[in-house]
Amino acid sequence: MDFDFTDDQEQLRDAVRRWVAKAYGFERRRAIAAAGGFDRAVLGELAELGLTALTVPEAQGGLGQGAVDAMVVMEELGRGLVLAPLAQTLIVAEVLARHAPEAMQAAWLPRIANGDALVVLAQQERKARYRLDVCDAKAVQTQSGHALTAHKSIVPAGDSADAFLVPAQLGDRMALFLVERHASGVATQGYGTQEGGRAAELVLTNAPATLVTTDGLAALELAQDVGIAATCAYAVGVMDETLRVTAEYMNQRKQFGVTIASFQALRHRMADMKMQLELARSMSYYASLKLGASADERRQALSRAKVQLGQSMRFVGQQAVQLHGGIGVTDEYIVSHYFKTLTQLEMSWGDTLHHLGEVSARMRETAGVFA
Repeated sequence: MDFDFTDDQEQLRDAVRRWVAKAYGFERRRAIAAAGGFDRAVLGELAELGLTALTVPEAQGGLGQGAVDAMVVMEELGRGLVLAPLAQTLIVAEVLARHAPEAMQAAWLPRIANGDALVVLAQQERKARYRLDVCDAKAVQTQSGHALTAHKSIVPAGDSADAFLVPAQLGDRMALFLVERHASGVATQGYGTQEGGRAAELVLTNAPATLVTTDGLAALELAQDVGIAATCAYAVGVMDETLRVTAEYMNQRKQFGVTIASFQALRHRMADMKMQLELARSMSYYASLKLGASADERRQALSRAKVQLGQSMRFVGQQAVQLHGGIGVTDEYIVSHYFKTLTQLEMSWGDTLHHLGEVSARMRETAGVFA
């Protein structure tokens, strides 16, 4: 398939790449990770670039751009291993634009677009693994709205967010709610994540909440698919830089008086890494393009993409470390950070085995229909 980016998308790519090169060097990233993994100033800089407004509808103060534009941005942020929850902004903007009532959109989307408000998805529960339909959180109706009782885990930048989108059981079905962090009954406990970012445990005890939609599972499936597409694009950027740094190292490192890049066996391994990168890039494009498809087609496509990206991330990360030798696992060298990031991304939004099961289950369902 011939896939060409528009001039505007190329300009967007160049702008984000220049910002990463000038404002987000490796030392700044290490300092942010050491300080806890989240810096609100970074999100402010992304807002100044217009990135927090990228997919927010124009009617709500955003730029109204599409999935491909978001993919371009996430890929460039991946090159710099940028520790900022921009993917959460993409997720929340899409969910609110499609599922929230107009009053809620008017209250939150302009604030998200200009970077004043950070709203994140809090869906993960300890025993749910990666299943979206497993939810112990409970919601009850009150005189003033709803109240939630829940314990959500691994909430991105959860102790710094301004509000959360929280799925909970309302009667006999799952609904989606918005909960503000400073509301009564809200408690967070933040911690650093393996790749240097930040997450939190979120505990809600009869916390006041605003209903987003009673079709919570459909909204959650959309959120996951937008998250997978963003993760795929980010991972492509990480792998691209991993390959570049590895090739640079091999052209400098010498053994037996020659650079190790001249060894045929190692050149073959680099070729295999490049092949995995290009397979991942193609599936990342596929994932972003399928976000506008019907729900069933979209979910199948995103699971397929995540399977390939998971395989590619594991291969590229492990090969990069092996080709570097001992230096590849030191904290002072960037390859170890690429490796940790790829390892964590492989488990985000469902690991490879989970999505392989999802793809297989849908293939069996399709085969049953035509049997």
